Amino acid sequence: MNNNKQNNDPKTVSSFGDEWARFDQKKLIGDEHAYLFECYFHIFPWESLPDEAQGFDMGCGSGRWASLVAPKVEKLTCIDPSPEALKVAKKNLSHLPNTVFLNSGVSDGSLPANSQDFGYSLGVLHHIPDTASALKDCAEMLKPGAPFLVYLYYRFDNRPIWYSLIWKASDIMRYGISRMPAWMKAIVTDIIAIIVYFPLARLAFLGKRIGLNVDRWLLSSYRNTSFYTMRTDSRDRFGTPLEQRFTRSEIKDMMLAAGLEDIKFSNRFPFWVAVGKKSLA
Repeated sequence: MNNNKQNNDPKTVSSFGDEWARFDQKKLIGDEHAYLFECYFHIFPWESLPDEAQGFDMGCGSGRWASLVAPKVEKLTCIDPSPEALKVAKKNLSHLPNTVFLNSGVSDGSLPANSQDFGYSLGVLHHIPDTASALKDCAEMLKPGAPFLVYLYYRFDNRPIWYSLIWKASDIMRYGISRMPAWMKAIVTDIIAIIVYFPLARLAFLGKRIGLNVDRWLLSSYRNTSFYTMRTDSRDRFGTPLEQRFTRSEIKDMMLAAGLEDIKFSNRFPFWVAVGKKSLA
């Protein structure tokens, strides 16, 4: 396993620690939590897992996904390089005795090679310097044939050119906002949630109600989410110092190079979510 402990960005790790302390996801409950979970996990092959399956959540953050995965398996190891994030996760998952916690980075040799029945990493590996290497490190921990689910930010390869142009403008904003003090960053990203996310999401909600196809409308994916989720994602999108984006073909190539096969992509938002199985060879 790659033992290069530098495959993380300290400022980004610190930023996420602050984010999950502010947005511990306790308000993400009920139908919305289940809806978002399904958005990511609908392609995950639960039926392929063995009895008493043991797996890992790489970059667990607040534990919002682990809280719904852990009841389905024998043991779930929650891994995160941020002590602050793990503190939140431990509190949120205290009712689940089959969860264990490791303060570790993706390339730190967190778990033995060929030891895990499944793994997932959602919205994490695009925030580290070497995403391809991180995928290999995750795959190395899996048993042959074990599934791995990943979500990486897309490079708008399935969108019109104006999407990319808008993103480039927003990325200039991210560059400045992500370098602000934590308290200022929180205020600014909340303002963005109020004046950008909320009105566009509600416009898409109304458009859908009257029968319009809103799939390509900006931020239409938030039409069924709460303002709390919009605030969380605004903080995530604009407050994180390091962000990378990939095309679907680039993600597939990285997964194949990591030793994953039978790769399947979700064709609905969020883009791109993919699952593959560790090669038996």
